[in-house]
Amino acid sequence: MAVQVPLWHHYLQALRSRAASRAQEHQRAEDVVLTLLERVHALDPRFLVDYSRDLEAFQFALRSSEGPLDVEVPLWVDAEALVIEEVGAAEAGGGLGCCRLGLPQEAAGLERWKAGDVFEASLEGSARSCGHIVPSKVLRVLKDLLVAAVVYCKHHRLIAPGSLSVDSLREEQLGLSLRVSSGWRTLHFNVVPVVRRRLRVPALEGARLVPGFPEGALRGIARQEAALVPASAELWRVSTDYLLTRLLGALGSLPGHRLDSLSILDRVNHESWRDGGRSPGLTFSHLKMVLLWAAALFPAPEDWAELQGAVYRPLVVLLCCLATKNLPHFLHPEWNLLQDPGLDLGALYQRVERFASQPEAALRIHATHLGRSPPPRVGSGLRALLQLPAGEPAYWATAYFDVLLDKFQAFNIRDEQRVSAMQSVFLKTKALGAEDR
Repeated sequence: MAVQVPLWHHYLQALRSRAASRAQEHQRAEDVVLTLLERVHALDPRFLVDYSRDLEAFQFALRSSEGPLDVEVPLWVDAEALVIEEVGAAEAGGGLGCCRLGLPQEAAGLERWKAGDVFEASLEGSARSCGHIVPSKVLRVLKDLLVAAVVYCKHHRLIAPGSLSVDSLREEQLGLSLRVSSGWRTLHFNVVPVVRRRLRVPALEGARLVPGFPEGALRGIARQEAALVPASAELWRVSTDYLLTRLLGALGSLPGHRLDSLSILDRVNHESWRDGGRSPGLTFSHLKMVLLWAAALFPAPEDWAELQGAVYRPLVVLLCCLATKNLPHFLHPEWNLLQDPGLDLGALYQRVERFASQPEAALRIHATHLGRSPPPRVGSGLRALLQLPAGEPAYWATAYFDVLLDKFQAFNIRDEQRVSAMQSVFLKTKALGAEDR
């Protein structure tokens, strides 16, 4: 295990080496998008510009994958006056937290949202609302405004030549896709209209998630607004991305390698598990959720003090989720984030397990760094080690996990020896637990 530690740090240093240039590329591209949105606001004041982009830059710095970056466009509306009409799972098509946004009968101050370009009157009489703000209409208006903004900004030389074109703007189901050139890199932004509203988040109101997170930070995050974003042509859904990113920021204030483990796994996911982004698979959002759960399951500072152990903690949580085909949302555990039919969970499990058993192959920064060597056969003992029973707290104890990791890295012994070593570790752990009691 000690021999492999420098390799992990070397890999992390390689990821960090491009952090400054990537941050500059992101800043240049984001400035272009903000310039467009300023023009959109000038054309239609119903669409606001959100300049508080520090969290997005923080999250971008953790990533090395090339997935789309969300840019929220807040709607200028009194969200507390809107009528939230929740819909059932059948009507939502399996969506999570879906609703309609209704305008109350006495819509004082909401007249601008009764315009036909964004509003649809209710055919059936309702005591609560006279109609709804329709996501597909809002997206259509925003797209037309962005097209006009691109033309205006290029004509007045407010954006650099070649940074984007009207052709790069694509209307997708849940947002507007915009590709912006920044240096040699093209960044993909997903422009999304949002309605920000204070919503209850029970998971942050209790004390059960305090272990592993700064308590004061949790209280502050619980008071933040959540966002309602388009879920379909007619429905909105609750988005907790902002709150989750704030939780990541809270983890970053703690000593240890929590965020480093996320950066490493995101890169390995992109390059190895998704074949450089060519294959479908896990997203940065999946891995972010796994890290949040790992931080709650392993709250002790010593759990994250050593880089390799810090990577294996979320890795084991990920394997458990893939094996059970259930990754609960951190703030809404009743939501399973592995329900996408495009995810081949069996194949994903095999790839993640292969990395867990031989990480060196995926930690190569360049093909010449390591010689070619086939991965060892994964036997029943190793598979058992990767499927820890989540319901038994003793197996998640720091001391047990470190011993487990030592045994897990001993690949030069035969499989039956690994089984025997694993059994001895289990027996010792139970004996230590009995002595503590």
